Amino acid sequence: MVTPGSKMNVESYIAKLRNYIEACDYAGYDPYDALCSPLLRTLACRNKYAQIAFIQVLKRLPINIRPILGIRKGHNPKGVGLFLWGYAKLYKLEHKEEYLAKVKYLLALLNELKSKDYSGNCWGYNFDWQSREFFVPKSTPTIVNSSFIGHALIDTYEYTRIQIALDMAVSIKDFILNDLNVYKENGTQCFSYTPIDNAKIHNANLLGASLLIRLYGIVGEKKLKDNALTALAYTMKYQREDGSWYYADTDYQNWIDSFHTGFNLQSIHYFLKEGFAEEYEIGFEKGVEFYANNFFLRDGTPKYYHDCVYPIDIHAPSHAIVFFSALAPKHNSLTRQLTEWMLQNLYDPKGYFYFQKKKHYVNKIPYMRWNQAWAFHALTSFLLEVEHKQVPS
Repeated sequence: MVTPGSKMNVESYIAKLRNYIEACDYAGYDPYDALCSPLLRTLACRNKYAQIAFIQVLKRLPINIRPILGIRKGHNPKGVGLFLWGYAKLYKLEHKEEYLAKVKYLLALLNELKSKDYSGNCWGYNFDWQSREFFVPKSTPTIVNSSFIGHALIDTYEYTRIQIALDMAVSIKDFILNDLNVYKENGTQCFSYTPIDNAKIHNANLLGASLLIRLYGIVGEKKLKDNALTALAYTMKYQREDGSWYYADTDYQNWIDSFHTGFNLQSIHYFLKEGFAEEYEIGFEKGVEFYANNFFLRDGTPKYYHDCVYPIDIHAPSHAIVFFSALAPKHNSLTRQLTEWMLQNLYDPKGYFYFQKKKHYVNKIPYMRWNQAWAFHALTSFLLEVEHKQVPS
Protein backbone atom coordinates (compact mmCIF):
# COMPACT_ATOMS: atom_id res chain seq x y z
CA MET A 1 0.00 0.00 0.00
CA VAL A 2 1.36 3.40 -1.01
CA THR A 3 0.71 6.17 1.45
CA PRO A 4 -0.38 9.42 -0.24
CA GLY A 5 2.07 12.20 0.41
CA SER A 6 4.88 9.89 1.47
CA LYS A 7 8.07 11.47 0.23
CA MET A 8 10.21 8.42 1.08
CA ASN A 9 7.94 6.10 -0.88
CA VAL A 10 8.02 8.27 -4.01
CA GLU A 11 11.79 8.51 -3.80
CA SER A 12 12.06 4.73 -3.48
CA TYR A 13 9.92 4.18 -6.59
CA ILE A 14 12.05 6.66 -8.53
CA ALA A 15 15.18 4.81 -7.40
CA LYS A 16 13.78 1.46 -8.57
CA LEU A 17 12.69 2.95 -11.90
CA ARG A 18 16.14 4.46 -12.32
CA ASN A 19 17.72 1.05 -11.84
CA TYR A 20 15.51 -0.34 -14.59
CA ILE A 21 15.96 2.42 -17.17
CA GLU A 22 19.69 2.76 -16.57
CA ALA A 23 20.17 -0.99 -16.96
CA CYS A 24 18.40 -0.68 -20.34
CA ASP A 25 20.46 2.39 -21.30
CA TYR A 26 17.10 4.20 -21.86
CA ALA A 27 16.39 2.03 -24.91
CA GLY A 28 13.33 -0.13 -25.46
CA TYR A 29 10.28 -0.98 -27.52
CA ASP A 30 7.44 1.39 -28.39
CA PRO A 31 3.68 0.81 -28.86
CA TYR A 32 3.95 2.17 -32.42
CA ASP A 33 7.13 0.49 -33.67
CA ALA A 34 5.50 -2.28 -35.76
CA LEU A 35 6.96 -1.02 -39.03
CA CYS A 36 10.46 -1.67 -37.70
CA SER A 37 9.73 -5.33 -38.45
CA PRO A 38 11.19 -6.40 -41.83
CA LEU A 39 8.44 -9.03 -42.07
CA LEU A 40 5.55 -6.64 -41.41
CA ARG A 41 7.00 -4.03 -43.76
CA THR A 42 7.19 -6.62 -46.53
CA LEU A 43 3.66 -7.87 -45.89
CA ALA A 44 2.25 -4.33 -45.78
CA CYS A 45 3.90 -3.51 -49.11
CA ARG A 46 3.49 0.23 -48.33
CA ASN A 47 -0.28 -0.12 -48.23
CA LYS A 48 -1.66 2.55 -45.90
CA TYR A 49 -4.39 0.44 -44.34
CA ALA A 50 -2.15 -2.60 -43.91
CA GLN A 51 0.43 -0.46 -42.13
CA ILE A 52 -2.21 1.03 -39.82
CA ALA A 53 -3.57 -2.46 -39.12
CA PHE A 54 -0.16 -3.88 -38.18
CA ILE A 55 0.61 -0.92 -35.89
CA GLN A 56 -2.75 -1.15 -34.13
CA VAL A 57 -2.72 -4.94 -33.75
CA LEU A 58 0.79 -4.97 -32.28
CA LYS A 59 -0.10 -2.07 -29.99
CA ARG A 60 -3.11 -3.97 -28.62
CA LEU A 61 -1.42 -7.33 -28.10
CA PRO A 62 -0.74 -7.93 -24.40
CA ILE A 63 2.13 -10.26 -25.29
CA ASN A 64 5.32 -8.79 -26.71
CA ILE A 65 6.15 -10.64 -29.94
CA ARG A 66 8.53 -7.95 -31.22
CA PRO A 67 11.70 -10.08 -30.87
CA ILE A 68 10.07 -12.73 -33.06
CA LEU A 69 9.20 -10.08 -35.66
CA GLY A 70 12.76 -8.77 -35.78
CA ILE A 71 12.03 -5.47 -34.01
CA ARG A 72 14.98 -4.20 -32.00
CA LYS A 73 15.00 -1.96 -28.96
CA GLY A 74 15.95 1.62 -29.71
CA HIS A 75 16.44 5.09 -28.29
CA ASN A 76 13.33 7.20 -28.78
CA PRO A 77 14.24 10.91 -28.82
CA LYS A 78 11.11 12.00 -26.96
CA GLY A 79 11.72 9.38 -24.31
CA VAL A 80 15.32 10.52 -23.93
CA GLY A 81 14.08 14.09 -23.55
CA LEU A 82 11.69 13.09 -20.78
CA PHE A 83 14.43 11.17 -18.99
CA LEU A 84 16.67 14.24 -19.27
CA TRP A 85 13.90 16.36 -17.74
CA GLY A 86 13.56 13.94 -14.83
CA TYR A 87 17.26 13.88 -13.99
CA ALA A 88 17.43 17.68 -14.22
CA LYS A 89 14.63 17.88 -11.63
CA LEU A 90 16.43 15.45 -9.37
CA TYR A 91 19.57 17.56 -9.68
CA LYS A 92 17.62 20.66 -8.70
CA LEU A 93 16.48 18.86 -5.56
CA GLU A 94 19.89 17.44 -4.71
CA HIS A 95 23.08 18.58 -6.41
CA LYS A 96 24.43 15.06 -6.75
CA GLU A 97 27.16 14.40 -9.26
CA GLU A 98 25.44 11.18 -10.38
CA TYR A 99 22.40 13.17 -11.56
CA LEU A 100 24.58 15.70 -13.36
CA ALA A 101 26.46 12.90 -15.09
CA LYS A 102 23.18 11.45 -16.38
CA VAL A 103 22.08 14.89 -17.59
CA LYS A 104 25.30 15.28 -19.58
CA TYR A 105 25.00 11.78 -21.02
CA LEU A 106 21.40 12.32 -22.14
CA LEU A 107 22.23 15.72 -23.64
CA ALA A 108 24.90 14.07 -25.77
CA LEU A 109 22.49 11.31 -26.76
CA LEU A 110 19.83 13.83 -27.77
CA ASN A 111 22.39 15.65 -29.88
CA GLU A 112 23.16 12.40 -31.70
CA LEU A 113 19.47 11.60 -32.23
CA LYS A 114 18.35 14.93 -33.72
CA SER A 115 16.99 14.95 -37.26
CA LYS A 116 19.40 16.11 -39.94
CA ASP A 117 19.17 18.81 -42.63
CA TYR A 118 16.56 21.09 -41.07
CA SER A 119 16.76 24.78 -40.19
CA GLY A 120 17.17 24.14 -36.49
CA ASN A 121 17.33 21.39 -33.92
CA CYS A 122 14.40 18.97 -34.10
CA TRP A 123 13.53 15.38 -33.32
CA GLY A 124 11.24 12.67 -34.65
CA TYR A 125 10.70 9.01 -33.82
CA ASN A 126 13.07 6.10 -34.26
CA PHE A 127 10.54 4.25 -36.44
CA ASP A 128 8.29 4.76 -39.45
CA TRP A 129 4.64 5.36 -38.60
CA GLN A 130 1.40 5.66 -40.51
CA SER A 131 -1.59 7.76 -39.49
CA ARG A 132 -4.95 8.05 -41.21
CA GLU A 133 -3.73 11.25 -42.84
CA PHE A 134 -0.11 10.65 -43.79
CA PHE A 135 2.94 8.37 -43.64
CA VAL A 136 5.89 9.59 -41.58
CA PRO A 137 9.33 8.08 -42.24
CA LYS A 138 11.73 7.39 -39.38
CA SER A 139 13.44 10.54 -37.99
CA THR A 140 10.97 12.93 -39.62
CA PRO A 141 10.81 15.67 -36.96
CA THR A 142 7.55 16.51 -35.23
CA ILE A 143 6.51 19.67 -33.45
CA VAL A 144 5.38 17.58 -30.46
CA ASN A 145 8.71 15.81 -29.94
CA SER A 146 10.74 18.93 -30.57
CA SER A 147 8.61 21.04 -28.23
CA PHE A 148 8.66 18.59 -25.34
CA ILE A 149 12.41 18.22 -25.73
CA GLY A 150 12.73 22.01 -25.97
CA HIS A 151 10.90 22.52 -22.67
CA ALA A 152 13.07 19.84 -21.08
CA LEU A 153 16.21 21.56 -22.37
CA ILE A 154 15.16 24.97 -21.04
CA ASP A 155 14.44 23.55 -17.60
CA THR A 156 17.68 21.57 -17.69
CA TYR A 157 19.58 24.80 -18.28
CA GLU A 158 17.69 26.57 -15.49
CA TYR A 159 18.42 23.76 -13.03
CA THR A 160 22.01 22.93 -14.03
CA ARG A 161 23.34 25.97 -15.95
CA ILE A 162 24.77 23.71 -18.63
CA GLN A 163 25.01 26.07 -21.59
CA ILE A 164 24.69 23.43 -24.30
CA ALA A 165 21.16 22.65 -23.07
CA LEU A 166 20.08 26.23 -23.68
CA ASP A 167 21.85 26.40 -27.04
CA MET A 168 20.08 23.24 -28.18
CA ALA A 169 16.72 24.63 -27.09
CA VAL A 170 17.10 28.01 -28.77
CA SER A 171 17.88 26.39 -32.12
CA ILE A 172 14.45 24.67 -32.18
CA LYS A 173 12.76 28.00 -32.98
CA ASP A 174 14.23 27.93 -36.47
CA PHE A 175 12.74 24.51 -37.14
CA ILE A 176 9.29 25.59 -35.99
CA LEU A 177 9.30 28.88 -37.89
CA ASN A 178 11.02 27.75 -41.09
CA ASP A 179 10.29 24.08 -41.68
CA LEU A 180 6.71 23.47 -40.57
CA ASN A 181 3.65 24.27 -42.66
CA VAL A 182 1.31 26.96 -41.35
CA TYR A 183 -2.44 27.19 -41.79
CA LYS A 184 -3.76 30.73 -41.49
CA GLU A 185 -7.32 31.61 -40.49
CA ASN A 186 -8.66 35.09 -39.80
CA GLY A 187 -5.51 36.47 -38.23
CA THR A 188 -4.62 33.23 -36.42
CA GLN A 189 -2.40 30.34 -37.42
CA CYS A 190 -1.84 26.66 -36.76
CA PHE A 191 1.49 24.85 -37.08
CA SER A 192 1.56 21.47 -38.82
CA TYR A 193 2.58 18.29 -37.02
CA THR A 194 5.58 17.61 -39.28
CA PRO A 195 7.16 19.35 -42.29
CA ILE A 196 5.39 16.88 -44.61
CA ASP A 197 1.75 17.34 -43.58
CA ASN A 198 -0.90 20.00 -43.16
CA ALA A 199 -2.70 18.59 -40.13
CA LYS A 200 -4.30 21.04 -37.70
CA ILE A 201 -3.99 19.35 -34.30
CA HIS A 202 -4.56 21.50 -31.26
CA ASN A 203 -2.13 20.03 -28.77
CA ALA A 204 0.67 20.00 -31.34
CA ASN A 205 0.00 23.61 -32.30
CA LEU A 206 -0.09 24.76 -28.67
CA LEU A 207 3.03 22.85 -27.68
CA GLY A 208 5.00 24.57 -30.42
CA ALA A 209 3.55 27.95 -29.51
CA SER A 210 4.37 27.48 -25.83
CA LEU A 211 7.99 26.72 -26.63
CA LEU A 212 8.22 29.83 -28.79
CA ILE A 213 6.87 32.04 -25.99
CA ARG A 214 9.42 30.65 -23.55
CA LEU A 215 12.20 31.17 -26.09
CA TYR A 216 10.99 34.74 -26.61
CA GLY A 217 11.65 35.34 -22.93
CA ILE A 218 15.22 34.11 -23.47
CA VAL A 219 16.27 35.65 -26.79
CA GLY A 220 13.73 38.50 -27.15
CA GLU A 221 12.99 38.04 -30.87
CA LYS A 222 9.63 39.68 -31.59
CA LYS A 223 8.72 37.15 -34.28
CA LEU A 224 8.71 34.43 -31.64
CA LYS A 225 6.12 36.26 -29.57
CA ASP A 226 4.01 37.16 -32.59
CA ASN A 227 3.94 33.61 -33.95
CA ALA A 228 3.29 32.14 -30.51
CA LEU A 229 0.34 34.43 -29.78
CA THR A 230 -1.32 33.95 -33.17
CA ALA A 231 -1.00 30.15 -32.80
CA LEU A 232 -2.46 30.33 -29.30
CA ALA A 233 -5.35 32.42 -30.64
CA TYR A 234 -6.14 29.73 -33.23
CA THR A 235 -6.63 26.94 -30.72
CA MET A 236 -8.38 29.12 -28.14
CA LYS A 237 -10.93 29.92 -30.86
CA TYR A 238 -11.84 26.22 -30.91
CA GLN A 239 -12.22 25.74 -27.17
CA ARG A 240 -15.65 24.34 -26.47
CA GLU A 241 -18.18 25.92 -24.14
CA ASP A 242 -17.47 23.37 -21.40
CA GLY A 243 -13.73 24.17 -21.48
CA SER A 244 -12.64 21.17 -23.57
CA TRP A 245 -11.11 20.76 -27.01
CA TYR A 246 -11.50 18.10 -29.64
CA TYR A 247 -8.18 16.47 -30.54
CA ALA A 248 -8.62 18.12 -33.94
CA ASP A 249 -11.62 19.59 -35.72
CA THR A 250 -12.14 16.96 -38.38
CA ASP A 251 -14.97 14.46 -38.68
CA TYR A 252 -12.80 11.56 -37.55
CA GLN A 253 -10.72 13.33 -34.85
CA ASN A 254 -13.44 14.86 -32.71
CA TRP A 255 -12.69 12.94 -29.52
CA ILE A 256 -11.76 14.45 -26.15
CA ASP A 257 -9.05 12.52 -24.31
CA SER A 258 -7.19 13.01 -21.07
CA PHE A 259 -3.54 13.60 -21.85
CA HIS A 260 -4.01 15.72 -24.98
CA THR A 261 -6.35 17.92 -22.96
CA GLY A 262 -3.54 18.13 -20.43
CA PHE A 263 -1.01 19.06 -23.12
CA ASN A 264 -3.25 21.96 -24.19
CA LEU A 265 -3.56 23.25 -20.65
CA GLN A 266 0.12 22.82 -19.88
CA SER A 267 0.94 24.90 -22.96
CA ILE A 268 -1.44 27.70 -21.99
CA HIS A 269 0.03 27.65 -18.49
CA TYR A 270 3.45 28.41 -19.97
CA PHE A 271 1.99 31.53 -21.61
CA LEU A 272 0.47 32.69 -18.35
CA LYS A 273 3.71 32.11 -16.45
CA GLU A 274 5.55 34.19 -19.05
CA GLY A 275 3.11 37.06 -18.50
CA PHE A 276 1.03 36.64 -21.67
CA ALA A 277 -2.49 35.58 -22.64
CA GLU A 278 -4.35 37.17 -19.74
CA GLU A 279 -7.38 37.35 -22.03
CA TYR A 280 -7.44 33.54 -22.03
CA GLU A 281 -7.12 33.06 -18.27
CA ILE A 282 -10.84 32.39 -17.87
CA GLY A 283 -10.66 29.83 -20.67
CA PHE A 284 -7.67 28.24 -18.98
CA GLU A 285 -9.46 27.96 -15.64
CA LYS A 286 -12.51 26.51 -17.36
CA GLY A 287 -10.27 23.97 -19.07
CA VAL A 288 -8.60 23.02 -15.79
CA GLU A 289 -12.01 22.54 -14.20
CA PHE A 290 -13.13 20.32 -17.09
CA TYR A 291 -9.91 18.31 -16.87
CA ALA A 292 -10.12 17.80 -13.11
CA ASN A 293 -13.85 16.99 -13.09
CA ASN A 294 -14.19 14.73 -16.14
CA PHE A 295 -11.14 12.48 -16.37
CA PHE A 296 -10.75 10.98 -12.90
CA LEU A 297 -13.03 8.75 -10.84
CA ARG A 298 -13.46 9.30 -7.11
CA ASP A 299 -10.88 6.67 -6.24
CA GLY A 300 -8.28 8.31 -8.49
CA THR A 301 -8.82 6.04 -11.50
CA PRO A 302 -7.75 8.04 -14.58
CA LYS A 303 -10.11 7.82 -17.56
CA TYR A 304 -8.86 7.77 -21.15
CA TYR A 305 -11.76 9.78 -22.58
CA HIS A 306 -14.07 12.22 -20.81
CA ASP A 307 -16.97 9.83 -21.38
CA CYS A 308 -15.18 6.46 -21.22
CA VAL A 309 -12.80 4.91 -18.71
CA TYR A 310 -10.99 2.18 -20.66
CA PRO A 311 -8.32 1.64 -21.72
CA ILE A 312 -6.59 3.23 -18.72
CA ASP A 313 -3.31 4.34 -20.25
CA ILE A 314 -0.13 5.20 -18.30
CA HIS A 315 -0.12 8.54 -20.15
CA ALA A 316 -3.32 9.64 -18.42
CA PRO A 317 -2.15 9.61 -14.79
CA SER A 318 1.45 10.49 -15.60
CA HIS A 319 0.71 13.67 -17.51
CA ALA A 320 -2.02 14.65 -15.04
CA ILE A 321 0.54 14.35 -12.24
CA VAL A 322 2.95 16.56 -14.18
CA PHE A 323 0.31 19.18 -14.92
CA PHE A 324 -1.39 19.36 -11.54
CA SER A 325 1.99 19.32 -9.76
CA ALA A 326 2.79 22.55 -11.61
CA LEU A 327 -0.37 24.11 -10.12
CA ALA A 328 0.53 23.16 -6.53
CA PRO A 329 -0.82 23.53 -3.94
CA LYS A 330 -4.28 24.03 -5.46
CA HIS A 331 -4.72 20.44 -6.68
CA ASN A 332 -2.36 18.61 -4.32
CA SER A 333 -5.06 16.25 -3.09
CA LEU A 334 -5.90 15.09 -6.62
CA THR A 335 -2.21 14.89 -7.54
CA ARG A 336 -1.44 12.66 -4.56
CA GLN A 337 -4.44 10.49 -5.30
CA LEU A 338 -3.36 10.01 -8.92
CA THR A 339 0.19 9.21 -7.86
CA GLU A 340 -1.04 6.60 -5.42
CA TRP A 341 -3.34 5.06 -8.04
CA MET A 342 -0.54 4.85 -10.62
CA LEU A 343 1.84 3.22 -8.17
CA GLN A 344 -0.76 0.73 -7.00
CA ASN A 345 -2.14 -0.25 -10.41
CA LEU A 346 0.51 0.24 -13.08
CA TYR A 347 3.77 -0.50 -11.29
CA ASP A 348 5.61 -3.81 -11.41
CA PRO A 349 7.82 -4.90 -8.49
CA LYS A 350 10.63 -5.39 -11.01
CA GLY A 351 10.87 -1.60 -11.21
CA TYR A 352 8.96 -0.64 -14.36
CA PHE A 353 5.49 0.59 -15.29
CA TYR A 354 2.78 -1.11 -17.35
CA PHE A 355 1.25 0.20 -20.57
CA GLN A 356 -2.53 -0.08 -20.14
CA LYS A 357 -5.13 -1.47 -17.80
CA LYS A 358 -8.10 -2.89 -19.71
CA LYS A 359 -11.43 -3.91 -18.21
CA HIS A 360 -10.45 -7.57 -17.87
CA TYR A 361 -6.66 -7.62 -18.07
CA VAL A 362 -3.52 -5.49 -17.89
CA ASN A 363 -1.10 -4.98 -20.77
CA LYS A 364 2.22 -5.22 -18.89
CA ILE A 365 4.63 -4.65 -21.77
CA PRO A 366 7.27 -2.23 -20.39
CA TYR A 367 7.52 0.24 -23.28
CA MET A 368 10.36 2.67 -22.71
CA ARG A 369 9.12 5.99 -24.10
CA TRP A 370 5.41 5.56 -23.49
CA ASN A 371 5.59 4.01 -20.01
CA GLN A 372 8.92 4.49 -18.25
CA ALA A 373 9.83 7.95 -19.55
CA TRP A 374 6.43 9.40 -18.70
CA ALA A 375 6.32 7.75 -15.28
CA PHE A 376 9.82 9.10 -14.53
CA HIS A 377 8.77 12.57 -15.65
CA ALA A 378 5.64 12.34 -13.50
CA LEU A 379 7.23 11.07 -10.30
CA THR A 380 10.10 13.57 -10.44
CA SER A 381 7.61 16.39 -11.04
CA PHE A 382 5.58 15.24 -8.05
CA LEU A 383 8.69 15.05 -5.89
CA LEU A 384 9.89 18.52 -6.93
CA GLU A 385 6.64 20.47 -7.00
CA VAL A 386 4.49 18.77 -4.36
CA GLU A 387 6.52 16.70 -1.90
CA HIS A 388 9.62 18.87 -1.73
CA LYS A 389 7.61 22.03 -1.08
CA GLN A 390 5.53 20.26 1.58
CA VAL A 391 2.60 22.64 1.13
CA PRO A 392 -0.66 21.43 2.73
CA SER A 393 -3.50 20.48 0.37
